[in-house]
Amino acid sequence: MYLQKLSLTNFKSYDYDSFEFSPRINCIVGENGSGKTNLLDAIYFLALTKSAISNQDNLSINHDADFMMIEGDFENIKSTLITIALQKGQKKAVLHDKKAYERLSEHIGKFPVVLLSPNDTDVIRDGSEERRKFFDGVMSQLDSEYLENLLQYNRLLLQRNSLLKQFAERNYVDDLLLDIYTDPLVEIAIKIYDARLAFANTFLPIFKKHYEVLSDAREVVDMIYESEVGSDDFTTVFRRNRQRDLAAQRTTMGSHKDDFIFEINGFTLRKFGSQGQQKSFVIALKLAQFEMLSLSKGFAPILLLDDIFDKLDDRRIQQLINMMTDGTFNQVFITDARPERTRQLLDNLTVDIQYFDIKKA
Repeated sequence: MYLQKLSLTNFKSYDYDSFEFSPRINCIVGENGSGKTNLLDAIYFLALTKSAISNQDNLSINHDADFMMIEGDFENIKSTLITIALQKGQKKAVLHDKKAYERLSEHIGKFPVVLLSPNDTDVIRDGSEERRKFFDGVMSQLDSEYLENLLQYNRLLLQRNSLLKQFAERNYVDDLLLDIYTDPLVEIAIKIYDARLAFANTFLPIFKKHYEVLSDAREVVDMIYESEVGSDDFTTVFRRNRQRDLAAQRTTMGSHKDDFIFEINGFTLRKFGSQGQQKSFVIALKLAQFEMLSLSKGFAPILLLDDIFDKLDDRRIQQLINMMTDGTFNQVFITDARPERTRQLLDNLTVDIQYFDIKKA
């Protein structure tokens, strides 16, 4: 599977532009601020119906316009046209061969993508929300049922929290009304826990294998899934927690409190890992994501490498380049502000390479 053509209309820094890509390696070069990352983000948006950079869709519309559109031709067994259109103040439309999906979640996972970017170490340095976001993103491309459960859980959580705030503001509690949201929330939380636990058990050995290669087996790493939902008495404790929820005006237990603890040599990676170890850890996470998607889908996902040559040492860069030539990766997109460096690194490869020089508007 690969992206053959891409057309952008009023997407971020692009007024209108179109591209035809190589099925193997595509190098997007140009000065900083020219729109290289925006081009990668358009591909990400096309695959996952959202930006990798912003949570607000409207920020993807060019500031001089009131709508944006992304169109892409994917080649697999047959050609498929995906269109994403967004008008300010209106609902986003996602079309598969010009036919709208009933639910956006139906699209997720059909055209898998893995993004490696300079901000990826946030998953280590930041709080549990970033780690849940990463693993939810991986699992959502692998399992549509998991994605549906996650979306339903988040809707119920939002509604239950809103109700808890209303009770505090009006100084009354309707237990029966609260149960309408509590019962399904607990039920779905247990499903999410079971899915995350099963995923973590499968993901961990694949991740460890990639880290061992990246680090030359110098350290031992681990990833521990932590969740209150896994306890035998979770349902009972959740109900007993009602007074605490009412006082806090939010749901204080559940899947939205889960965490994935990253360790190196038995210590917390965030506190005791060097910058190099943290970078290797993140790359191993992404390579494990790539491998799991490849195994699940039967074909390699699109790999997006945003400005990585500035952030990685020569050894790690060479390992990624080796994977571009040995057949591990299929279609790859690379951004770099230094075209001469990219050519020096890649021009001796025996695979098809295409260059795109992006100019500042």
